[in-house]
Amino acid sequence: MPKDLGKLFSYLKLVEPPADLFDKIILAIKREQELRQTRRLLFSFLFLLVVSLIATPFSFIMLRNQIKNSGISYLISTAVSDFGTFLIVWKDFILAILESLPIAGMIVFAISAGVVLFTLRLFLYKKRLLFGYLVQSFNFNKGQLY
Repeated sequence: MPKDLGKLFSYLKLVEPPADLFDKIILAIKREQELRQTRRLLFSFLFLLVVSLIATPFSFIMLRNQIKNSGISYLISTAVSDFGTFLIVWKDFILAILESLPIAGMIVFAISAGVVLFTLRLFLYKKRLLFGYLVQSFNFNKGQLY
């Protein structure tokens, strides 16, 4: 091993890092954290939207079947067709209608439709943030950094 090893490396110049390197690293870390948070938000929106969109038609079918089985449509059609009799016994008629309402189906359908509307409203409220994420991830995939 040569003794003049120090001379061998004396020709190399020390490269000084840029003065703002630490700030750039911290900024890149913050961007990555924001990107990760936005990605989680986007996927949770999409998951919630897909689940609620799938559940809504099934809950509507369940509500429709419960309405058919309860006979409430016959009560309402009778009240409309024979309005004079309805006015005479309206208290009992309304109680009969209330007793035959498909409450479970109405609640399930209302919750699934409410979740769809809530998710769409929240998505539209946060769309600038989410579309910014999509543009950033598209640019990042092309090899461009922000």
